[in-house]
Amino acid sequence: MGDMESYKVMLNGPAPWGFRLQGGKDFSMPLSISRLTPGGKAAQAGVGVGDWVLYIDGESTSSMTHIEAQNRIRACGDRLCLTLSRAQNHLGKTQKICQTNLEGKTFYSKKDKPLCKSHAFSHV
Repeated sequence: MGDMESYKVMLNGPAPWGFRLQGGKDFSMPLSISRLTPGGKAAQAGVGVGDWVLYIDGESTSSMTHIEAQNRIRACGDRLCLTLSRAQNHLGKTQKICQTNLEGKTFYSKKDKPLCKSHAFSHV
């Protein structure tokens, strides 16, 4: 498929940061950005809906539950550093959905789009 492109953003506070999270270990989904506030701090920094949150202030999110990630973000104070990733296809465009045939198979959802297990967890 494609490569993972990771990038860092530094958001200066205070909150609100202008994004909403979804997923987490307790949902068996990678943490990702589900919504952006138009003109908000995250949107202005180039964060995209669907981007996966790999690190929050240097701490890996791979084993974080949703609430642990929220608490880590709340604890950051006046500066939030995120390392995120977005899947890129061969043309350099962000991949929006999994191309694997999921008929009759277990699948995972990311922003209400079906993904096979390998694509849903490829950043781990």
